[in-house]
Amino acid sequence: MPKRKKVKGKTRTKRKKTRSAKMTARRKSAAVRKKSAKKTPVRRASPKKARPGAGEPIKARRVSPPGKSVAAAPTPSLPKPPMTPEKRIGIVTHYYSHLSVAILRLESGMLRIGDMIHIRGHTTDFSQRVDSLEIDHAPATEVGPNDDFGLKVIGHVREHDVVYKVLP
Repeated sequence: MPKRKKVKGKTRTKRKKTRSAKMTARRKSAAVRKKSAKKTPVRRASPKKARPGAGEPIKARRVSPPGKSVAAAPTPSLPKPPMTPEKRIGIVTHYYSHLSVAILRLESGMLRIGDMIHIRGHTTDFSQRVDSLEIDHAPATEVGPNDDFGLKVIGHVREHDVVYKVLP
């Protein structure tokens, strides 16, 4: 059977625009454009804001001789509130934000419902009363050392925050 040659499609040539079409296109676009009038800037007589030290003489500063350091005067500090005695009892191991529940690991001591605790960390610092304790999803009234338990907290806590028991 003889092979047939592939037939190439005829390419169409682009139709050239006539000179009159080009001229009308140019004329239309030129008619649409308008030159904007130059606006003169309006100057208002408003006082300039004074920069600090713009018209003031430079004040002389005391410069200590090299090798000697000038001791800074101690700033008066506010009186600190009396510290309540606290004992470190554990750390936060996990926090569930949608439940506001912290998982704590008790290192030493006992913790009961009604005790006051203080949770302190890098960005955490609050005190609260223990309202609910849970060990393995079961309610509990007290927990002992080396127990992992859940505690409903009033603020956001993070892992490795330290838990203190406020002593009466």
